[in-house]
Amino acid sequence: MVVSMTGFGRASKQIGSCFFTVEMKSVNHRFLDINLKMPKQFMGIEDKIKKIISQSINRGRLEVYINFEGEFLANKTVKVDWAIVDQFIDSLKEIKKRYSIEDQISLENILSFGAGIEVTEESLPSDEYELEIVQLIETAVKQLADMRAIEGQQLVQDLKKRVKSLQEITLDLEKIAPDVVEQYRERIKKRVGEFITGNIDENRILTEVALFADKADITEELTRIHSHIHQFQETLIEQEPVGRKLDFLVQELNREANTIGSKANDGLIAKNVVELKSIIEKLKEQVQNIE
Repeated sequence: MVVSMTGFGRASKQIGSCFFTVEMKSVNHRFLDINLKMPKQFMGIEDKIKKIISQSINRGRLEVYINFEGEFLANKTVKVDWAIVDQFIDSLKEIKKRYSIEDQISLENILSFGAGIEVTEESLPSDEYELEIVQLIETAVKQLADMRAIEGQQLVQDLKKRVKSLQEITLDLEKIAPDVVEQYRERIKKRVGEFITGNIDENRILTEVALFADKADITEELTRIHSHIHQFQETLIEQEPVGRKLDFLVQELNREANTIGSKANDGLIAKNVVELKSIIEKLKEQVQNIE
């Protein structure tokens, strides 16, 4: 089944005093690469989240964001080390006395120094939150997978049109190829006739034409292109990730087109090869976005 690697999913819910939002977006990538950005309190379920995603997504780079609004999962308390504060104030008084400073010691002086004052954060139990987050992940990843599937079917339609054009050009090349050899034979015969009077050595011309025909023969390349096209079409209906297989077939199509181009001794063949390679390049661009 052709599935795009591009998609977006989102889910949100009010959980207790917090409003949670899960967003995930994916782009093409050689493998499955999941990048999670979430509150540190949920680090314990990171593996669970990745497992849920990997059950629906096989390839692609995913950015997953878990955000919240509101007071969340922690009690914050202020602790004061009075002994340190006392020492700090005594030191300030000593400085004032030694240097005859008239300024009063203020709360701002103490806070700016920060001595003996510490804000601590105590995590609250988060089992309930974790269960809700997992459900949000499941909802968002389903939305993402659905979007990727829809875009995948759109890609299929585009690929089918391009493969059909590829097939038509290949058939045209099959019709053109035999004429190239015959045209070459006529050119050789004409040139020899311009320099030789009397009888022309037909065997010599046939030998020359045979050598040319062997070098310019593109039958094998055209046969392989037909085979690759057939495999490409069959792969489009397989019920599994097909991106890597399609990418390999496109590489093989490009290889055959390059070989035909190197053998081309005819303007019309060269023109068709340019069209062939243009379509293959567009296939390559589209296939690289398939899971």
